[in-house]
Amino acid sequence: MVELEIDGKKVEVAEGSLVMEAARKLGTYIPHFCYHRKLSIAANCRMCLVEVEKAPKALPACATPVTPGMKVFTNSEKAVKAQKSVMEFLLINHPLDCPICDQGGECQLQDLAVGYGASESRYKEEKRVVFHKNVGPLISMEEMTRCIHCTRCVRFGQEVAGVMELGMLGRGEHSEITTFVGKTVDSELSGNMIDLCPVGALTSKPFRYSARTWELARRKSVSPHDGLGANLVVQTKNQRVMRVLPLENEDINECWISDKDRFSYEGLNSADRLTRPLLKQGGEWMETDWQTALEYVANGLTSIKRDHGADQIAALASPHSTLEELFLLGKLMRGLGSDNVDFRLRQTDFSAALKGAPWLGMPVADVTTLQRVLVVGSSLRKDHPLLASRLRQATKKGARVAVLGAGGEDLLMPLAARIDVAPSGWTAALAGVARAVAAAKGVAAPAGTEGFDGGDVAAKTAEALLSGERRAVFLGNEAVRHPQFSALHALAQWIATETGATLGFLTEAANTVGGYVAGALPRQGGANAQAMLDTPRKAYILLNTEPEFDAADPRKALAALAQAGTVVVLSPFRSEAAMQYADVILPVTPFTETAGTFVNCEGKPQSFNGVVRALGESRPGWKVLRVLGNLLDVAGFDYETAESVRAEVLSAPVDAQLDNATDAPIRVAAAAANGIERIADVPIYHADPIVRRAESLQLSAAARRAMQIALPADLFASLGIQSGDPVRVTQGQGSVVLPAVLEATLPANTVRVPAATPAAMSLGAMYGTVTVEKAIDLAPATGTVATA
Repeated sequence: MVELEIDGKKVEVAEGSLVMEAARKLGTYIPHFCYHRKLSIAANCRMCLVEVEKAPKALPACATPVTPGMKVFTNSEKAVKAQKSVMEFLLINHPLDCPICDQGGECQLQDLAVGYGASESRYKEEKRVVFHKNVGPLISMEEMTRCIHCTRCVRFGQEVAGVMELGMLGRGEHSEITTFVGKTVDSELSGNMIDLCPVGALTSKPFRYSARTWELARRKSVSPHDGLGANLVVQTKNQRVMRVLPLENEDINECWISDKDRFSYEGLNSADRLTRPLLKQGGEWMETDWQTALEYVANGLTSIKRDHGADQIAALASPHSTLEELFLLGKLMRGLGSDNVDFRLRQTDFSAALKGAPWLGMPVADVTTLQRVLVVGSSLRKDHPLLASRLRQATKKGARVAVLGAGGEDLLMPLAARIDVAPSGWTAALAGVARAVAAAKGVAAPAGTEGFDGGDVAAKTAEALLSGERRAVFLGNEAVRHPQFSALHALAQWIATETGATLGFLTEAANTVGGYVAGALPRQGGANAQAMLDTPRKAYILLNTEPEFDAADPRKALAALAQAGTVVVLSPFRSEAAMQYADVILPVTPFTETAGTFVNCEGKPQSFNGVVRALGESRPGWKVLRVLGNLLDVAGFDYETAESVRAEVLSAPVDAQLDNATDAPIRVAAAAANGIERIADVPIYHADPIVRRAESLQLSAAARRAMQIALPADLFASLGIQSGDPVRVTQGQGSVVLPAVLEATLPANTVRVPAATPAAMSLGAMYGTVTVEKAIDLAPATGTVATA
């Protein structure tokens, strides 16, 4: 530790700390623009100049290391004069457009100009002008004349997002921040640049000119979109969500959020929002009141139970639902005598039950400290943007990361090993890694892996895992959806045990862990999600889900729903498919209009309250389920508040229910010898109903890629096509025509057709063989869907 004095106050900080950090520990504010505690030191704005005893000139506090006995003066005449001089230079070219600037009211330059700026400028020469740039649908760079060249945005892209999308051109007053020629800003974390910008140079396009910051009410909330559970500040005006910002939580999301968390609010008030219950009579939809709709549902379910038995009633829920909603749905089904309830809609292999709720296996913050990591079956940047960022930070500290998957995604971090194989070869490839670990340790390889040699890449993976101290093996969303998930799980468990690594799951949605805790899955011999659709039931209850996008096999899901006698949909939104298969649609509220709880990937329950009133006559899902329970005479449905439901669910500690262990045997399947295999990842902006309706996100490059078919180089050559040419992919009885794009990192004889999109509705399971052919006679980029 080093002791120094700042403005007469003594403070102790660690050796190597900066004056800025020592001042922050004391609570002393030093004005600054370019400094940010999560970014590298640039020291280019010079606003933080302070006087240091015996130093010949003022020094930047953000770049000056502390020394024993140092005396620093932040408010001396010398320091203030230096700070005011810097401010004068910063304001030379800055436009006087505060009244029309979206940053007005929360602008760092505006605030500091009050304390350090002059009443008028001495600068009489012509001011510089920087022309605006179009960098995509999310960030506005239309007033770059305001830029003060702090380079926070540039450093964020390189150091946190992992990709340099912005840079500085020119010198002196001709310097300007810009993109590469013809490129847009497409990072899944790009919106954080808006928060980092201390002036109004980078602003939010969706929020632009819609409200002033002092008009907005601020409420805390939790993101429903992925397993992290990022903490949010939701800003509202006139009972409408206007903007979403990060709420700093070092243990969860630090001070960042993904673009999915930030911009998805547009979907909350989309044209699809329902405000009154809908009832289908004689094939026609009509609006009705709640009493009529709920009695219709209760009578329909009672009739089916009486005539066909309780087993003919099934419930499918989204893992994006709250803990309270999932708990009451399970309790309602069991009260009816049916155990057919599940939220694992994209899972297909249920051959081995988990011993407990699958979870990350460690606190989220510990991911940054890992030294050796193996990730199996995960599109990290799409599925877990902020966890990917934490792994990226770990690699900067020397961590070695290996991945096994189907390729195609640049993780924007150095990798110790990368095993890219077709999905049918994943178990064989992981068995090769297990045998390499066994060989390196001199122990017996697990039974069932005989004959599977992973070669040099498997040996590199094993060597990386067996070195270092803090190790982890993570199973991602694609591994859980895999037809051989149980074998992947068993192999990953063996590898983790033998290498001393922690086995963890990169969970899919905000309440994947919560679904297990709430008991929203079959317990007493009930049917799982796949079985409910394989063997269609007479009645279905759908909670916050659109099976045409969320099910592992959308064709099978639509066929099962079409033949049912009663389909009850509880959703904030209407969808074209639901208007065909549903009989009654009950408008429940999204997360911003209800109280609830999400249990994130580390098993931490995070509760939140509604931030705006329910839209129209929509009602919180837990209240709708409570009333349904009362109408169906189910015992124990006398809850008054969401808190009383939560208290019952969380009466048993969540920690005691977390367990990643499995008893599944290791059964390794040889990779498919021939045929073209489909890879069906879930695109980042198609993962749930809210994101699918966020207009700006659907204009992004990632959303456009979701409407393309990616082919490896060998298929491109054999088909004789060019990028953008339409190709037809046929799977079973359905086919889709979309523009083709070359993805050189895909394994041979694979094709990527993303799931959860309108085009993919006509295809079958997420994994399987397909045929691919040219479709030159059709116009490219139309997304034509043909169903046989």
